[in-house]
Amino acid sequence: MPKLVFIRHGQSEWNLENLFTGWVDVNLSEQGEQEAKEAGRKLKEAGIEFDQAYTSVLTRAIKTLHFALEESGQLWIPEEKTWRLNERHYGALQGKNKKAAAEKYGDEQVHIWRRSYDVLPPLLSADDEGSAANDRRYANLDPRIVPGGENLKVTLERVIPFWEDKIAPDLLAGKNVIIAAHGNSLRALTKYIEQISDADIMGVEMATGQPVVYDLDDKLNIVNKEKL
Repeated sequence: MPKLVFIRHGQSEWNLENLFTGWVDVNLSEQGEQEAKEAGRKLKEAGIEFDQAYTSVLTRAIKTLHFALEESGQLWIPEEKTWRLNERHYGALQGKNKKAAAEKYGDEQVHIWRRSYDVLPPLLSADDEGSAANDRRYANLDPRIVPGGENLKVTLERVIPFWEDKIAPDLLAGKNVIIAAHGNSLRALTKYIEQISDADIMGVEMATGQPVVYDLDDKLNIVNKEKL
């Protein structure tokens, strides 16, 4: 019975400052590092051993994975990084203070941008200096698929091909898999594997640094779910 573990990265420096982050590459805060290490200790206490790790190409998720694996004595396992597990791209909101954005656009509008399943935030143009099109880690992507902003629906659409191509085959082969990623990329995967409705996924939160453990059957149906 394969195990699948999700860990949302520990608190980031921009989480601490209440800023929209998205694809901006920021580091973990001191608290975030401790959350990631605590996740690893919990995994060790639970006796969960992994065969494969996946993470995004953003520092806060990569470091969370490494801290958790080091604490659980499994830093050596195979690891793959992919942009498809990146956080949702918050478009032109990236770098903006959430409270200031609410004062400018109104609480209701910002709430819709943050929580609606299919409403896009204000988009960031490809020629903006903050565009991911200018980031070397995305240089091999078709420029047409580098986003200027995403909602959860679009995030789901880019995450699922990676699930189907890499993660699901590992699980079907009986491997235990750990994914250290972001609130929205993990919410997208949660929605998919738990078959959560568009409306209900809006109420699902991922706590920073908390391992979510799924036991799956040989058809990847969920047998048990536990938060450590």
